[in-house]
Amino acid sequence: MIVNRALIREVLYTSGAVTVVIVSIFLVVRMLGFLKEAAQGSIPVESVLILLILKLISYLDVVIPLMLYIAILMVLGRWNRDNEMTVLAACGIGLSNFLKPLAVLAALTAGLVATFSFYLGPLAVRAGHSIEQEFKQRSEISGVVPGVFMETRSGGGVYFVERYDRDAGRYENVFVYKSSFKKEGVVVAKYGFQRIDELTGDPFLILRNGTRYEGNPGEPNYRVLDFETYALRIEQRNQISTILPVKGRSIGALMRSDHPQLVGEWHWRIAKVMVVPILALFALVFSHVNPREGRLLGMVLAFLAYFLYSNMLGFGVALMKKGELEGGWGLLAIHAMFLVLAVYFFMRRSRNLSFLPTLGFRFHAP
Repeated sequence: MIVNRALIREVLYTSGAVTVVIVSIFLVVRMLGFLKEAAQGSIPVESVLILLILKLISYLDVVIPLMLYIAILMVLGRWNRDNEMTVLAACGIGLSNFLKPLAVLAALTAGLVATFSFYLGPLAVRAGHSIEQEFKQRSEISGVVPGVFMETRSGGGVYFVERYDRDAGRYENVFVYKSSFKKEGVVVAKYGFQRIDELTGDPFLILRNGTRYEGNPGEPNYRVLDFETYALRIEQRNQISTILPVKGRSIGALMRSDHPQLVGEWHWRIAKVMVVPILALFALVFSHVNPREGRLLGMVLAFLAYFLYSNMLGFGVALMKKGELEGGWGLLAIHAMFLVLAVYFFMRRSRNLSFLPTLGFRFHAP
């Protein structure tokens, strides 16, 4: 049917626009957070972009259902506002005729959400976790950001590098401050690079063409030494045990485990797929626009239903991860409750009745 194809086409186009807006906001917020962590030396500067992309992939299974929900609301709301639904009703096309194209959209979206929820999302979390853990276990000089003063992990020194020459693999215009044995030392060098001692395996920062200032200010034993080559031992970070986040566990690991955290994560991934058709039905119900009341009421009810639905699911998953709610029956009950509400509202909406008998307003069927 032409109307069905038009609805699917417009919803897909609108979904693309909504996705661009939501993803842009997400990227800006996360980029600021990653840049702050990079400036603090918590993550590698060169991996900010890849970490940002991996973080986005891990959250797409939550963004995509919301994207579809908003797109359906916008498309059908515009059709109602422009009286296109009135024309369709005059041709014998009612709300029930839109169930088939919405079912197609919901099936495609649910498959996409399942792909991200069960495979791509956890894979992105594992990749990002691997990058962060690898960086945390490097030597402290690896976290120096060019142009930023960085304090050592022990708090007894400061590094500053003006720039890093990737082609030559060296740091240029290096400043190092170290405090040890009740003496303060400052080393400045034209450039430096890292080397690993073959005998001990300890990392060293090899500085070339510089000067070392040693001693405490105001004392007579202050020394100034010019050097051609100076080796500075780099303090190692404490080795941190790498614990993979629950969101990064594979499907097999979740299904084989009876730990509350993993069981809750498994049911949460399933829930993100199950919400898609229910939200599509809610969008069909709340997309009506009453010319006398405007779009505000329908949009408020639509987003109220979405946030209530998602928060109840999140609360149920939290209880499961704490071991206070066993099995997935609690989440199934939430899905069933909202499905019954969506069907009930749809039946009343299709009969030109208010959502609840106690409400005074009515929807005028096109």
